[in-house]
Amino acid sequence: MNDVFYKEDTIDLLGRIVNIPSPSGYTKTIIKFIGEYLSDLGIDYKKTNKGAIIATFIGEDNESHRLLTAHVDTLGAMVKEVKSNGRLKLAMVGGFNWNAVEGEYCTIHTASGKKNRGTILMHETSVHVYAKAGEIKRDEKHIEVRIDEKVKNSEDIRNIGINVGDFVSFDPRFEVTESGFIKSRHLDDKASTTLLLQLMKYIKVNNIKLPYTTHFYISNNEEIGYGGNSNIPEQVVEYIAVDMGAIGDGQATDEYTVSICAKDSSGPYHYDLTRHLVNLAEQHKIDYKLDIYPYYGSDASAAIRAGFDVKHALFGPGIESSHAYERTHIDSLKATAQLLYVYVTSAMVKED
Repeated sequence: MNDVFYKEDTIDLLGRIVNIPSPSGYTKTIIKFIGEYLSDLGIDYKKTNKGAIIATFIGEDNESHRLLTAHVDTLGAMVKEVKSNGRLKLAMVGGFNWNAVEGEYCTIHTASGKKNRGTILMHETSVHVYAKAGEIKRDEKHIEVRIDEKVKNSEDIRNIGINVGDFVSFDPRFEVTESGFIKSRHLDDKASTTLLLQLMKYIKVNNIKLPYTTHFYISNNEEIGYGGNSNIPEQVVEYIAVDMGAIGDGQATDEYTVSICAKDSSGPYHYDLTRHLVNLAEQHKIDYKLDIYPYYGSDASAAIRAGFDVKHALFGPGIESSHAYERTHIDSLKATAQLLYVYVTSAMVKED
């Protein structure tokens, strides 16, 4: 089973994916990349009206289906206001704390296709001018973008093509350490997206016939709550969200194992399907942690809220400092890849 996980290939693909800007609402470029990746492998797919990708592998049983999803959209921002001081006020896309992006380099994507660089800063950054710079609340009133152009006022900004509604993406700063850590923004959920792409590649290259028809759904609106909540075939019985495991005080999840979620803010996940994942991990000696994520929702829970009659579950790599400058370890990616493979090749859950 170890050959399911190609370390170098996975890291290379993850690095390419995290460096493609894709805040929710601005995902055409990354979806095009994924489509071309699948086409190069000879994997057919379809695009939804919302811009997501669904690839389907016909299984030995074509009556009962499975669906696995990961989301490729990320946190980001939009230009809320072109300020008179020649800077930009931002509106969040997705949920994060402003201090998590303070000091980060960014790109403003204009309607014309031009990309302007900038830095996200507090208006009152200079300690030589603002005596209480460190005490001022980090919020949308004080955070702004310093544009790397000669602009002195709002007219100058508009003259270079920047306007309200333009998307702003944050630099990921992707780095792999000799000790096996991967540091980057947007590992949520591009790490899981990479693992699903690698799993599809493995299945295709090795001509593996899955026991059930299985859909791989790359969603693009998860961070704003409605990613994988549509276009679910009626034959789908089991729905797996492959998404990050939350790490922090009181959490069992770590950066070295696959995290299986028993409950998040939407409520418990399907008991029997969750136990099936735990049993598979134990049977195949895959390092895992079972956990509860208190302030979390997934595409699987969105599908349940949308009214789909499916068994739903959630697992994925443990991600440290989620929705900030994130980190995981290669061991966590490997464990997640292994659980993905043994799951899609396993028998479906049979309830008593």
